[in-house]
Amino acid sequence: MTSETPFLRLQARTQRFTLGAPREFRVTPDGSRVLFLRASSGEENRTSLWSLDVGTGVESVLVDAAALTGTDERLSEEERARRERSRERSGGVVGYACDAEVRKATFALSGRLYVVDTLSGELAELATNGSVVDPRLDPTGSHVAYVADRGLRVVDLATGADRALSEPGNEQVAWGLAEFIAAEEMNRARGYWWSPDGTALLVERSDRGPVTRWHIADAAQPDREPTAMAYPAAGTPNAVVSLVLLGLDGSNVPIDWDAERFPYLVEVHWSAGGPPLIAVQSRDQRTIQIRSVDLASGATALRFTRTDPTWVEIIPGAPAWTSDGRLVVVSEQDSSYRLLIEGEPVTGPGLQVRSVLRVTDEVLFTGSEDDPTQIHVYRTSKGETQRLSTAAGVHIGGGDAALTVLSSWSLDYHGPRVEVLRDGAPVAKIDSLVADPGLPLNLSMLTVGSRRLRCALLLPNGYQRGAAKLPVLLDPYGGPHAQRVLRSSSAFLTAQWLADQGFAVLVVDGRGSPGRGPAWDREIAGELADVPLADQVDALQAVAEEYPDVLDTERVAIRGWSFGGFLAALAVLRRPDVFHAAVAGAPVTDWRLYDTHYTERYLGLPDDDPASFTRNSLLADADGLRRPLMLIHGLADDNVFPAHALRLSAALFNAGKSHYFVPLVGATHMPPNGEAGAESLVRQQVDWLLRELNVSGSTATPTEMGAGG
Repeated sequence: MTSETPFLRLQARTQRFTLGAPREFRVTPDGSRVLFLRASSGEENRTSLWSLDVGTGVESVLVDAAALTGTDERLSEEERARRERSRERSGGVVGYACDAEVRKATFALSGRLYVVDTLSGELAELATNGSVVDPRLDPTGSHVAYVADRGLRVVDLATGADRALSEPGNEQVAWGLAEFIAAEEMNRARGYWWSPDGTALLVERSDRGPVTRWHIADAAQPDREPTAMAYPAAGTPNAVVSLVLLGLDGSNVPIDWDAERFPYLVEVHWSAGGPPLIAVQSRDQRTIQIRSVDLASGATALRFTRTDPTWVEIIPGAPAWTSDGRLVVVSEQDSSYRLLIEGEPVTGPGLQVRSVLRVTDEVLFTGSEDDPTQIHVYRTSKGETQRLSTAAGVHIGGGDAALTVLSSWSLDYHGPRVEVLRDGAPVAKIDSLVADPGLPLNLSMLTVGSRRLRCALLLPNGYQRGAAKLPVLLDPYGGPHAQRVLRSSSAFLTAQWLADQGFAVLVVDGRGSPGRGPAWDREIAGELADVPLADQVDALQAVAEEYPDVLDTERVAIRGWSFGGFLAALAVLRRPDVFHAAVAGAPVTDWRLYDTHYTERYLGLPDDDPASFTRNSLLADADGLRRPLMLIHGLADDNVFPAHALRLSAALFNAGKSHYFVPLVGATHMPPNGEAGAESLVRQQVDWLLRELNVSGSTATPTEMGAGG
């Protein structure tokens, strides 16, 4: 980090020091080359497509995104929505797809369609009908399918002919796109799948007609019409999702399953190992069926069932066939998420499988053992499990079990170190170009209390223990299915900067956080408020006992975003004896206003248990506010709608409770990306917290209840 660039600005410029990190790896079947995406530097926002020659270790750029797009990139509404769901902020080549031989790759830039020969580097732009979204080559490399104007089209590479396979018919229907719930909550980003021989596709058809319409208006631009969005709030209708087999010969075969009982299409897998597989889930999420598809009739047959009285966890990447036709699933057994092949577990109890990365003859997957702060990459080998990552840290895999690309994060260095392993042995490296944050960590990783809560305590650099007690700032996400306490320096850069402003910063992962097994996950069922809050309080008190000369428990603040924002507001509303100020960013304040799949997993349907929704929401607590509270919300947020913060603010105002409200004009659920705005957002929070905690040296006078209203 240069002295001329403040940390917060550099963090925004580098997208939290992720630019320049290699990602999206594809390996050739013969293991000679690896394709990947990477920006040309840690401060370049446009991602290009690269190739590594494994034998020589030489990297070469196949597609220079800057040369193709310049500085202007135009995105369709559908592409903007895809990137918002995936939290993608980069430009250039943000995704690509290959044929089975990885001889060709296709991608979209500014809605235009390109195909590149990965050996020669020859690049061709193809004429299309509409702005291109999610192009994909068929496995034989003869056709490219893409979505445009919510319809699915196919280009014949030999002739250049472009034709529609399916068209929406009306503005409520989309073909080939993952619907909102799949993309936001089920980790499914795609909506169509090629057959292994390239003659047909399984295509999602989604109809958002039954979904309630919500509106986002730009109050700063009153001449603009509000934007209507189909948003499936808890207890309301979802989009109607179906699956159709479309042949290049014009055939059309609907796929049949009990969609009334199993409305969620979780995953689709189609490979040469067997017939297509679909995973479908019930609305109450207590059952997932894995079914195979008969291509002639569209009928489906049950292959495997997963059930749980609370909910069934979705594990990305499964089901799948091995190359020789064995069924791969992940299921709950022996208090663990275990990998099963043909119904037999190949991972032992205590190894929590987190994702299936690739299935060929063997399976490449990630998991955690006794330490949930570490994630490792594993492969199966002749019915046994081999761990490929050896050092402590967070590891992500690409490629396959034979030629694996291992991206490794650690507390000992910044950014990933990327190695290519052949049968587990290193054979090449891929450069990481992430910027140096220039921020050393003063970090202690802790395990506290009877629940063995994982925590990270960050103190100011140069701080001498015992010199003076520090005000405490809790900085959690704190909710289910997300993790903050990981053995990666990248996870704690913002927290360290906050500590250097004069805080003891405590980050806590409570019950429901990944890596500790099904029982741990389900302890949050029905209790989105009390359980996460209890874990934050218990961790704080345990760490304060261990560090009595460091933590000043008379000056405790909490900040968070999204679920963390909900938790921050909850903390000052329900535990003002512990928390003395809070910053709540994009908080969920009423779970009736959040989406179906997430909310109903934990709380069920609002009409079935309205008391649970009231108990786990914040609006009824407004009258009890006794501590300073700052609310922040993006006014263009289509995930946690601005109504959440606005309704809480209104309830506080009507109860006579002063508070701060910072509206972010034009901002979505992702915080502002501009350098000045990103810096201002964090600095305003810190200045306000220091003032409200009456920290010596702050520039303003504390108020009894905060300011504004």
